[in-house]
Amino acid sequence: MKTLPKNWITEGLIDFEYKKYQLLAYLQEANREFQAVKLYPVLSDLIDHHRVLHELNSGKTQLSNLFPKALNGIDFQSAQLQYQPKVEDGEVMKEISQITDFALPRITRQIEEGRSIYDFVEEQVEFEPVGILPIYNREGFVLMTRESSSDVHAFRYKSNMLQMAGEKFRSITFWLLGIFQKNLVNTLEKLKMQLIREVKELPNPATWRVHSPHVFPIEETLIPLSKRLLLKSVS
Repeated sequence: MKTLPKNWITEGLIDFEYKKYQLLAYLQEANREFQAVKLYPVLSDLIDHHRVLHELNSGKTQLSNLFPKALNGIDFQSAQLQYQPKVEDGEVMKEISQITDFALPRITRQIEEGRSIYDFVEEQVEFEPVGILPIYNREGFVLMTRESSSDVHAFRYKSNMLQMAGEKFRSITFWLLGIFQKNLVNTLEKLKMQLIREVKELPNPATWRVHSPHVFPIEETLIPLSKRLLLKSVS
């Protein structure tokens, strides 16, 4: 889909009418994605844009850091390049204020719509272990199924701890192992045993079933949702 650059407010022509139509075109694309129940990456992009706009509106972000800059010299003593803003803050403050006042409530409404769709999908999806869940569950398999389809998307997952800005966060990584066919003979339990034989470094892996009663998009919706559900369950 058509994206909106992170510094879209200060890139190119800083004009309220131009930025308004740039934003509306982006929100129209975002709405199309939501109508197709495609939540990511558009929902996270909207949240990032809202955060930047809110910080800008609150004065937490220096405007000079967002404006494009031109190289105007080199400090040979410190071996650093020197830049000068291409525009003066005073020339654009009125336009910036208009743009943020226009954009914030519209992006907020779009985020709320995306979150309501996410909540609906989460309520519909079934999430449960396949077989006995081992104590160690930071690695394993996810078997993803959808109603009216015999396809089983089998993923391997791994949970890691990330450290950013002095804080630790848990993340989940997925790898697609293959797309299998489920039937009366080839059950999820048998598929789990088949994967254990193929992935020998996981002798007793945690295995989860994610089932959607609707044909929601896998890449844009079910995988991100599965990661969030796993983050609540792994330890």
